Amino acid sequence: MYKNISAILMIAIIISGCSAIKNSSTVTAQRKPNIIFILADDLGYGDVGFNGQTKIKTPALDLLAKEGMVFTNHYAGSTVCGPSRSSLLTGLTTGHTTVRGNPGWTTSGGVVDLKSEDVTVGEELRRAGYHTAVIGKWGLAARDMNALPTKQGFDYFYGFADHAKAHHYYPEKIWVNDQEEEIKGNVIMEKKGKYIHDEFTTQALQYIRSNKDNPFFLYLAYTVPHYELTVPEDSKEPYKNLGWPVRKMNSRKGQGYQHDEDGHIAFAGMVSRLDRDIGRITNLLKELNLEEETIVIFTSDNGPEYDDLENEFFNSNGPFRGKKRDLYEGGIRVPFVVRWKGKIKEGSTTDHVSAFWDFLPTACHIAGIEPAEKVDGISFLPTLLGNKAQQKKHEYLYWEFNEKQGPIQAIRKDNWKAVHFLNDRMELYDLSKDPGEQNNLAAAHPAMIKQMRDLMANSRTYSEEFQLKKVNNERRKVD
Repeated sequence: MYKNISAILMIAIIISGCSAIKNSSTVTAQRKPNIIFILADDLGYGDVGFNGQTKIKTPALDLLAKEGMVFTNHYAGSTVCGPSRSSLLTGLTTGHTTVRGNPGWTTSGGVVDLKSEDVTVGEELRRAGYHTAVIGKWGLAARDMNALPTKQGFDYFYGFADHAKAHHYYPEKIWVNDQEEEIKGNVIMEKKGKYIHDEFTTQALQYIRSNKDNPFFLYLAYTVPHYELTVPEDSKEPYKNLGWPVRKMNSRKGQGYQHDEDGHIAFAGMVSRLDRDIGRITNLLKELNLEEETIVIFTSDNGPEYDDLENEFFNSNGPFRGKKRDLYEGGIRVPFVVRWKGKIKEGSTTDHVSAFWDFLPTACHIAGIEPAEKVDGISFLPTLLGNKAQQKKHEYLYWEFNEKQGPIQAIRKDNWKAVHFLNDRMELYDLSKDPGEQNNLAAAHPAMIKQMRDLMANSRTYSEEFQLKKVNNERRKVD
């Protein structure tokens, strides 16, 4: 009799627990979900179909958006790749993260890599029992080999350790874990051999197959469509003979970028190849019955580089002002979509304001752990699971950037956006009415300007190499 009563009580507890799990914003399933974070390079907010692109076809990404949730107010960590990736990996803004600028744009003119004491999302998830991998562009270990992914919480690495070497698509060497290995047959300046984007995809597919039985975190950092603009002919075929104007790209033989001759066709082909291979990844998840056990996130590291703002063809920045290297919306607002079948409402959209530094605490939340160190980010898992009432919000978002036109700082607080320039000029925009940042309201709102100045002054820690002073160094590396 007592055994029967105990059994009944146990069943009641299990049912109650299941109900609590269903209504909780914390993932407590027996198997922790896999996380695949796919990062494009220099892809604009408007370069994907689900954000309005009409010339370039992105069916796989559009399907991902249809099956998941699109964020319309998501921001990169910075407006160029190095600091943006540092922010993503550490959960810190460019006011706090170690790498706050690209190589050469430092006080000394040298390079800053991640430090050993930096806690990355790889370390956090490995602590939670995940197998972790980086495939593609790491770009945060140009000098210090202790900054390699394998020293920063990742079990496997295939890709570019250095920032600048990631700018060519037929590299002669690639890092495999802690060693740089030769790619036989590749000639950088002649664009011969294996197209490295394809190798990244092959590696990603193999990694997923090899780790399908246990939770894994794959950070897949593609290099397309960053310069140089080049792609195999099969990806260009759909865009030939469409009557597009020719944008001729100049290349110096044996030096620098070796662009394909027609920029529009090459750029569209690169984006389509990216889309095609994301489709291959999602198809593999379906084949392995991992769709409901895998969170797929797609975004870009900063705003677009290729599209000419004076003569836009692709409308890469969508409705926004500016591009890469700007702290206007076009330089930092990026496409962002998350799919988690069975958990995220299909075809949903959110205007929740979020940024790259939110990924680390979100990943920790998913894995059922707390971040080991204080971070600037806030988990957006409640938003993903439809628990809007439980979603914490940022008081404000902060960026700083210091290349030729810098230093520049920016704050977004609610719908207000302030941009501060070297000559102490402040611009103020109401994004709810003016997302294109055309109407500067600074003169009409002195109290808001003062508030924004105070926030900027208190949003950073001192860095010897990243001071808010004019940097006169010539670029030592291409961005």
